[in-house]
Parts: sequence; structure tokens; C-alpha cells
Amino acid sequence: MSTAQRYGTRELEVRSDAGEAEGQPGYRPLWVEEPARRRRLPDPVRDAAVRAVLIIAVTLIQAVVAFLCTMAGSWLAFPMVLSSVVSTVVATWAALDVWVTRQVWNQRNGVVSAPSSTARALRRERRRSRREERAAERRQERIRRHGGTGQLSHS
Repeated sequence: MSTAQRYGTRELEVRSDAGEAEGQPGYRPLWVEEPARRRRLPDPVRDAAVRAVLIIAVTLIQAVVAFLCTMAGSWLAFPMVLSSVVSTVVATWAALDVWVTRQVWNQRNGVVSAPSSTARALRRERRRSRREERAAERRQERIRRHGGTGQLSHS
């Protein structure tokens, strides 16, 4: 089973060039552009993920340097171990930041589903009810402002 069959895409047709006349097979591209299977991460989540990857990479490098300094008996071993411990805490914090940012983004923006978003309909309904509540409060305030004490006439 070819890659194109596995992903349900059709392969590009092989173009025949002048080289085919000389006995060489036709031109075949190195790769075929396919649409992304998953949607792109939201910007805040992607920023947090990039930040976390960089911090984790620096932490791993520090851990390796600390290990090598310890094996070599260098004076730098103790400060490197301390900084590695601190970096591990920071890296854990960064990984949690990615998770929290993703959860917050999903909560604020809803889950997109096809053909329409359920979250969007719920938000619309919530907005409508809030609007009605504010309108009712404004009406009550207007009645209070105009001296409405429940009297039907001004006698």
C-alpha cells in the first residue's frame, strides 16, 4: 500500500521529459504537498509551546553539562547541579503553562465542530439572556428614577 493510498490522496502523474527518450524514467517530484490533517495551534498556545521546548532544551543541556562536570571532578559541578534543579522546576512550570494556556483558550473560544459550533450557539444564547437581563434592569431603574412608587395615578 502506497502512502497516497493510505492517506486517500491521489499521486501526481509522472511527467515524461526528454530524458525518457534516452531510457531514463520520467520526472517524479520528491514530495507531494498535502493539506494539513490537523488545525494549527492557536497563537497563545503555540507561543507557550515554543517557550516550553526552548526551556526544556536548555534544561537538558544543563543536566548533561552538570553530569560531565561531576564526572570530571570540576569545581563547576555544584553550581551546574543547582542550576539544573532550578531549571527543572522552570521547565515543569513551562510545560504546565502550555497545558493551562490550551485549556483557557478552549474555554474562552469554544470547541469548533462541523458544520456549526455548539459552543457558539451556547454563547449566543448566554449573550441573549444577559442582554434581556440588562434591559429589564434598565427598565426597573427608569421606573425608580421617575418616582414610580407603585401608584397608578398622581393624586
